[in-house]
Amino acid sequence: MISRSFLASIAATLLLGGCATTTKPGAVGVTRQQMMLVSSATVERMALTSYAQQAQQARSQGKLITSGAEYDRLLNIANRLKAQVGVFREDTPQWKWQLILIDAPVLNATCAPGGKVTFYTGIVRQLKLNDDEIAAIMGHEFAHALREHGRERVSQAVAQQAVTAGALAATQNSQAQIALANQFAKYLFVLPNSRQNESEADSIGLELAARAGYDPRAAISLWQKMAAASEGKSPPEFFSTHPANATRVNEITALLPTVMPLYEAAGKQ
Repeated sequence: MISRSFLASIAATLLLGGCATTTKPGAVGVTRQQMMLVSSATVERMALTSYAQQAQQARSQGKLITSGAEYDRLLNIANRLKAQVGVFREDTPQWKWQLILIDAPVLNATCAPGGKVTFYTGIVRQLKLNDDEIAAIMGHEFAHALREHGRERVSQAVAQQAVTAGALAATQNSQAQIALANQFAKYLFVLPNSRQNESEADSIGLELAARAGYDPRAAISLWQKMAAASEGKSPPEFFSTHPANATRVNEITALLPTVMPLYEAAGKQ
């Protein structure tokens, strides 16, 4: 049985108790202070557990793609974007970036804490995305990881006691870690992001894409395609965690004068 004093000592190392901004502002100027009560190491460990479970399930179903033209196309775009993340964070070269592609008719993509990227073939094939549009999605997802929005949301859950310090402290037990990872998955992948988080991801994602030499104007055509895909149907899964609306397109349009010079400069290199 785990003693209360042991739980308290472990919890103290996991809970940080302060506000910070997790990224440099970049050209787009994202500077908001964030509440971070949980260590990045804890969140990344839980995310990696969920990520490994997802990959194993896809592998067992014969749906995990790890090579071939589709995978290589995504990997090339990911590598070009990764070369730019240092603009926002200096620690990202130490991240163990990964990319998995799942063969499923799902219109979705994610990037878990620590740079764990998932794409589904459905979003690329059904929307007939070009490389610029893929970069818009991937840059947006990278931005969620760079800004540690998942960690922020878990911290909010801790503050509301939806996730307890005792549960965090029990993660030295493998079964407890799996159970907690499943609980974390709700905050990392299922619940919708706030409009504020979405705006930050749009802004940083646009800059990443532009610096990598991808046309940031593609973000507008991407969201137009996503909106068209939802007409008269159930909204794509991407919409459940990434609400799309006219405000978003207007905000992206307003940022184009800031990021277009970065795109043009990248084309001259």
